[in-house]
Amino acid sequence: MGVAALVLVPVLALGWQAAQGSGGLWSHLAAHVLPHALAQTAILMAGVGVLTAGIGTSVAWLVAAYDFPGRRMLEWALLLPLAVPTYIVAYAYLDMLHPLGPFQGAVRAALGYDSPRDFRLPDIRSMTGAILLLGLVLYPYVYLPVRAMFLTQAANLVEVAHTLGTTRRQIFHRVALPLARPAIAVGVSLALMETLNDIGASEFLGVRSLTISVYTTWVTRSDLAGASQIALAMLVLVVALISLERWARRKQRYSVSAQRARPMARQPLHGAARWRALCLCLLPVVLGFVLPAAYLALEAWERFRFAGLSPRILAEARNTFVLSALATLAVLACGLVVALAARLFPQRGMAVIHRAASLGYAMPGTILALGILIAAGGLDRWIGRTARALFDIDPGLVLIGSGLALGYAYLARFLAISIGSVEAGLTRIPRSYDQAARTLGHGIGSTLRHVHLPLSRAALAAGGLLVFVDCMKELSATLLLRPLNFETLATHLYGEAARGTYEEAAIAALAIVAVGILPVILLARIGRARM
Repeated sequence: MGVAALVLVPVLALGWQAAQGSGGLWSHLAAHVLPHALAQTAILMAGVGVLTAGIGTSVAWLVAAYDFPGRRMLEWALLLPLAVPTYIVAYAYLDMLHPLGPFQGAVRAALGYDSPRDFRLPDIRSMTGAILLLGLVLYPYVYLPVRAMFLTQAANLVEVAHTLGTTRRQIFHRVALPLARPAIAVGVSLALMETLNDIGASEFLGVRSLTISVYTTWVTRSDLAGASQIALAMLVLVVALISLERWARRKQRYSVSAQRARPMARQPLHGAARWRALCLCLLPVVLGFVLPAAYLALEAWERFRFAGLSPRILAEARNTFVLSALATLAVLACGLVVALAARLFPQRGMAVIHRAASLGYAMPGTILALGILIAAGGLDRWIGRTARALFDIDPGLVLIGSGLALGYAYLARFLAISIGSVEAGLTRIPRSYDQAARTLGHGIGSTLRHVHLPLSRAALAAGGLLVFVDCMKELSATLLLRPLNFETLATHLYGEAARGTYEEAAIAALAIVAVGILPVILLARIGRARM
């Protein structure tokens, strides 16, 4: 219950601060800021939702239903865009497609133009550019569950459809797609959550989303109450999104035969069709991962050759690693407490506590960080008053200044990943092992040390890896809660891109991408093991 309370505190603090009013600025926000931000956010989410659903479902069907050259490689390569945070893709493409950049320069040279004034491509800083780039990065959220759904469908459904004279394309529309709708809904909702959480890519590409409005209202206008009110509007949007996803699949029911279902056989493609399938599956991988990663590698190498590895980058890498490692240990420990409590005390109230503890992952990092900022700021002020009254010393900002508030944000944000991973490990341990340990005189702590931890090591390691990488990539919460003069790789990249000095941040961006590949490798190995 205490862990769940830690997640709920930021939401309560946000509501309390919003109720204080914004000193007359709310009327300005409601009239001029919120409508435009809501419209921009709605358009962005609608576009990203359609694009991720289309790309993710299409490539999942191709690799699950057909056999063509490169299919086995593409099964895991299609996950690679998950390794690249959205703000890094935006950063890379902004530099690549700049009017003075290499791509437009090559196009002008091919067409015989000498200056950007004579010919230039449409600016990528637009709503269309934001939708395209976010869709190319976030489609794996749809691809992963939909491909799993296609692979686990019973082969007899496809065979029956064949006996009725149904073509492969009709099977997709009439059989496979309706069965995959719950997986599509889950994947799209996750992609939309990431879109709502995004702060770097939207700002770089000129989209004034709700997340950007929260950040600028607090940082630029110093209006904490107004930022809290916009954040609550975002929270309402998140709740509506989750409710819509559950409503969309409320009537989905499945029945399976008593026999083990066989996966459907892949149909070999021949002639031009096999190469079309290969190109269609390669396109999102190339645009979403290969091009930005290759460009970052070239820019990082040029920067390294010119100036070497600066002490500043090394210090920021150390900050990132230490902070992410400590946060990961705390998240795993709290996740273990919640998951173990649910196993040992499966009362009805545990389901409520479990959902409350997992709530942070559904909230954008900006909302969570703002709530923690309010709560930690209030606690820092109380600590300061108490220390001055009792000891005549000023301790300063104990929580915010030391980075504890930022670690708290990581804990609340990524606790759901830890809980899910630990539960996945514990469910594979028969309850008879717990009962046998009790008959031998072992208590809860001893059983945890000698039974649960050794048998769920793989799940704990996988969960720890996912949490560590997410902590490294997290930008919005880090921007709001990092101590003064404390930079991570993500905030360094954001600052350089905001100043337009893209070449300075290439090494930091490449480091984040390199670490982000690790969970993709893990997901690929898990997927192959289950095939």
